[in-house]
Amino acid sequence: MLPVTAQRRAKSRAQGWLQDPTPCGQLTVRALSYGCQLAGGALPGPAGLPGALLAASTQLSACRTALRLFDDLAMLRHSCSYGLGPEGEDALVRGLSVLCNVANQLYYPCEHLAWAADVGIVRAGSQKWWTRSTALWGCALLLGILRSLRILFQLRRKLSQHKCTSSPQSQQKLRAQVKAEVLSILMDTADLSNAIHWLPPGFLWAGKFPPWLVGLLGTISSLIGIYQASRGGNSEAA
Repeated sequence: MLPVTAQRRAKSRAQGWLQDPTPCGQLTVRALSYGCQLAGGALPGPAGLPGALLAASTQLSACRTALRLFDDLAMLRHSCSYGLGPEGEDALVRGLSVLCNVANQLYYPCEHLAWAADVGIVRAGSQKWWTRSTALWGCALLLGILRSLRILFQLRRKLSQHKCTSSPQSQQKLRAQVKAEVLSILMDTADLSNAIHWLPPGFLWAGKFPPWLVGLLGTISSLIGIYQASRGGNSEAA
């Protein structure tokens, strides 16, 4: 079982990869971290190889937490670039995207304060800041799921309305966008499940996942993210 602090570091890897200049590399490290946790949690016995894999997962998560100290400006540029969204975009999609960007932007300083408290730079309890960063992460994921569901509804309606009039190329493009949104929903749902697990006990299934399940969900999310990034990302950028 990973220490509580290490678990809360491990949960925070889903944000920021859209803003990272090398998203596939970052997501590969994320997938490796969760893969080690999956294997370490699934293998019998806490000592030997399982313990070493869990320790490796903790180290990789800590590395990514430290690297995220430099992501605030990238996220801020992204949020400012999106602003209130394009005028021609659906109002609900724009609203959800703006709220998602706000949650992501607030997430970073909360995580930084938690990290600084853990290493002793600031004198504060780190637990409350880890909880706040987890809650913001979960909110951003939920908003992302709702946004993708809205976009998916619009795409399916467009497919049905123009089934006989649009060209095969347009139909293929719309189906590719539908696939991208479905994958985004699966990715965010897997991460949201872990985010709830890392919240204080008493809220839904918080604290009830075994390490192997956390690793499995994180690995699934990371692999989808790598696939999405390699294919040029989602049809909507938040």
